Amino acid sequence: MTRPVVAITIGRSNYRRMFSDAALADLADAAEVVHHPGDEPAGKQDLLAVLGEVDACITSWGVAPLDADVVAGAPRLGHLAHMGGSVKRFVSAAVWERGMRVTSASVALARDVAETTLGLMIVGRKRIWPLGNHVRDGGWRESPVWNRWDARELSRSTVGLIGVGNVGRHVIELLAGFETTILVADPYLGDDEAQQLGVERVELAELMDRCDVVSIHAPANDETKHMVGAELLGRLGDGAVLINTARGTIIDEGALVDELTTGRIFAFLDVTDPEPPAPDSPLRRLDNVVVTPHIAGCIENCHRMGELAVEEVRRYLAGEPAINEVRPDMLDRIA
Repeated sequence: MTRPVVAITIGRSNYRRMFSDAALADLADAAEVVHHPGDEPAGKQDLLAVLGEVDACITSWGVAPLDADVVAGAPRLGHLAHMGGSVKRFVSAAVWERGMRVTSASVALARDVAETTLGLMIVGRKRIWPLGNHVRDGGWRESPVWNRWDARELSRSTVGLIGVGNVGRHVIELLAGFETTILVADPYLGDDEAQQLGVERVELAELMDRCDVVSIHAPANDETKHMVGAELLGRLGDGAVLINTARGTIIDEGALVDELTTGRIFAFLDVTDPEPPAPDSPLRRLDNVVVTPHIAGCIENCHRMGELAVEEVRRYLAGEPAINEVRPDMLDRIA
């Protein structure tokens, strides 16, 4: 009996980051494995060269999309197992027309984003960055900075989550020990499910009015582009903390800069639009914003994504249900 064939398209330079030895051994037990030979992720021509006789492929950041040409050149391909934050740019109409199974390992990535979010909530409420910078510059507690950036605890704060997908749900779990009141704004979350999660479902304007900390976990789509603009930002209370580890397009960055310039709020941005910010962007110099280079997800823990992708492939080849299947109707509400 001919063994099924699986292609790894991520590039040799990323193997150790994404796959444990055990995961690669499990994949080899399930199928014949072929590899994109380059060090960098496969481009379109690389995909055409490697996918011609494969049954499943594993993709990740930087791999070219499976467009109509690639799908046509891979007549046996029936499963795309993606490792990364979003699978949207990797799929095309041809993928769905083929009836291909698409799976995402982003649920593993979500844990790391949630941990980062929790850390930012804590240091944001405590004003760690501005106070630490003030001490570095020679000051201490007697400074006006202490009064302006009134340090608080996360415990017993009111926290707002914009979007409750995989990351948002992990954040809710992590907040369980902090006695927080959690408000959520998510059009896809029903009242019954909100009750099960122990959160209060509200409209976005009310969330911005009431919360000490607001964290964005919504997907990027036409509906959410610049969703958080001047009117909503103006609703945040003085001293509120705004966190974005989702997608930069969700915030109207010009409006955010205007609001930050007033000194009323503090922001942590792991994503921006554009990314990276322009060299002269005010986000690079304002004292009340911290911008990080899109590192909220996994750094050392990417093996979890590799293990999940391998398990998804094994299940597909064995005729078993997927763990985290992505369907066309889900694209507008996932990151």
